Amino acid sequence: MNDVKLLIAGQQCPASGGATFERRNPVSNQVVSRAAAATPADAKAAADAAAAAFPAWSALGPSARRSRLNKAAELLEAKSAEIAAAVRDETGATAGWGHFNVHFAALLLREAAAQTSQIGGEVIPSDVPGMMAMAYRQPAGVVLGIAPWNAPIILGVRAIATPLACGNTVVLKSSEVCPATHALIGTVLEEAGVGAGVVNVVSADLKDAEAVTEALIAHPAVKRINFTGSTRVGRLLALLAAKYLKPIVLELGGKAPLLVLADADIDAAVNATVFGAYANAGQICMSTERVIIERSVADEFAAKLAKRVAALPVGNPNEGEFVIASVVGPATVERVLRLVADAEKQGAKVLVGGGAQGTIMQGIVVDYVTPAMTLFREESFGPQVSITRVDSVDEAVKLANDTEYGLAAAVFTRDIARGFEVARRIESGICHINSPTVQDEAPMPFGGVKASGYGRFGGRAGIEAFTELRWITAQLTPRKYPF
Repeated sequence: MNDVKLLIAGQQCPASGGATFERRNPVSNQVVSRAAAATPADAKAAADAAAAAFPAWSALGPSARRSRLNKAAELLEAKSAEIAAAVRDETGATAGWGHFNVHFAALLLREAAAQTSQIGGEVIPSDVPGMMAMAYRQPAGVVLGIAPWNAPIILGVRAIATPLACGNTVVLKSSEVCPATHALIGTVLEEAGVGAGVVNVVSADLKDAEAVTEALIAHPAVKRINFTGSTRVGRLLALLAAKYLKPIVLELGGKAPLLVLADADIDAAVNATVFGAYANAGQICMSTERVIIERSVADEFAAKLAKRVAALPVGNPNEGEFVIASVVGPATVERVLRLVADAEKQGAKVLVGGGAQGTIMQGIVVDYVTPAMTLFREESFGPQVSITRVDSVDEAVKLANDTEYGLAAAVFTRDIARGFEVARRIESGICHINSPTVQDEAPMPFGGVKASGYGRFGGRAGIEAFTELRWITAQLTPRKYPF
């Protein structure tokens, strides 16, 4: 069992009130971690530590920040087995998913390291004679990152890597589902030599999360916030951020559509759907939840998809490596099966799956789903995908947009020009042509629209999100005034 402390000012410490909370493995129900339950006073202490560390960290040159972030990437990879085990124990994911998290998070750190020398501005022509005017980017201050459990290392690192590269110091509020996993991120960065207080990690019991989070957002030194998680919680955080006039980046829920046009390569579309719908048991914000397909090719697609899904290895992640392992908890099982049963009652047909042993679920394919069904609209965040048949491309686009969400989407067609035209009409922050909805790259602008959030992580977009843009002028010649 992991004993998880708070990381504040470079020190591992218990919560000020001495309280702890437990995380149990979703399959065995055994306690796998016991974490310090932070209080608002602990949150203030973490933000104070980050504020105290800010002057020195922000004054470091880009090469010094780059070397520390690259070192953190190396150390993260060296701890891959330990981290993958923590991911498996706390979230029920496969060890392979844990190792992938480490691999991609290392890429995020290296990309952030490369960005340290790309935080540029510009000289803007001025109408005032002899004046040099500049748009200048500088670190904002302390950044609060709030990370989820589903891709814990990827999203935990993403919450803080670019802010650190830009010269900010950070507080990472870990998920109550995976406090030990998130604590390892802080350990890695400490070992990389970022310095005491540059990275702080705070864990909180679910019952205390609201008070601890508000204490962090309210802290005067906290200048930026980012959150990845549910739309429900994102709305609450947006209200808190507005209350304290703090900018926030929100990457929230999704109901990703994959459109299959009549001229698509059906095998390629099936392969992308299998990957997009069942990676990490469908517990990814970009997971393919809706296939919207032209009727003329729907039978072929549905038959091939059902065959592929029925053959996916399913099992206990504590006993081996499988494609689909455990979901994060019983609530996910209940939600997915409820949505599927409701669709069945309204005429949908389950082609494969539907069973569960505890938190280990089979992959589910549901055909003949209509927009009138809750399954078409509500995010399931589990190992299922629905098929909706349409008569035209225009109808496919209309149904793709008939959702509150707008994170990721995909279009399959052999006509790339047509694919671009369709992609432009889909209301989503991300759209891929002939490629799955689930994909990410460190330099890319990642984020959604509508109820999937606002703001972007990645590349130049991340630099813009986590720096302050200032107008600075220098009068180079004597200036004449009208009076």
